[in-house]
Amino acid sequence: MASYEQLGDLLDPGSTVLLTVECQQGVVGPDSALPELAREARSSGALRNVARLVAAAHEAGVQVIHAIAERRPDGRGANRNARLFRAAERLPVRQLAGSTAVRVAPPIEVAEEDFVVRRLHGLSPIHGTDVDALLRNLGCRTLIVTGVSANVAVPNAVFDAVNLGYTAVVPADAVAGVPADYTPAMIRNTLALVATIATTDEVLRCLKRAYGRA
Repeated sequence: MASYEQLGDLLDPGSTVLLTVECQQGVVGPDSALPELAREARSSGALRNVARLVAAAHEAGVQVIHAIAERRPDGRGANRNARLFRAAERLPVRQLAGSTAVRVAPPIEVAEEDFVVRRLHGLSPIHGTDVDALLRNLGCRTLIVTGVSANVAVPNAVFDAVNLGYTAVVPADAVAGVPADYTPAMIRNTLALVATIATTDEVLRCLKRAYGRA
């Protein structure tokens, strides 16, 4: 874990962006296509912590980007080159563009100033989407990565952020994956090598301190 001073130096509201990854109703909501993941996101407190971070970011003037994975009803342009993609086509709840499944899930609140970035292909919330261009235009230096899943999209986002030159901060208790014991092991053995690991409360304290100085 980073020290409070180190984390505070990284989380300058003017150059920090908060990214929520696939926190959509069809993934973490009550009618999720992935009920085990949805249960874990809720029972672990990860989804609630994402909502707390989003609310604090809004107060502190930190830009929020919500990364959503969706597909067209006809599947045109979607990947089929991995088992994960083929399995998604058979799920009872599909992440169809324009449907309830691809809306940001409560208790996360989307503000007017937030960006919602939708992708039709691939595994990454960043690569091949508008996110990198938005981050650069916003003057981002530090990207806070939250959401699901710790199995695929979250580490993909962290690796992409680091490869693109951003400093990644991961609030470990605002990330969920399955099984439950996989997430802390992955964070400890993989993400900790490339990102600054913190807790939601530590990030909140830094944002509130920065907001108090503004």
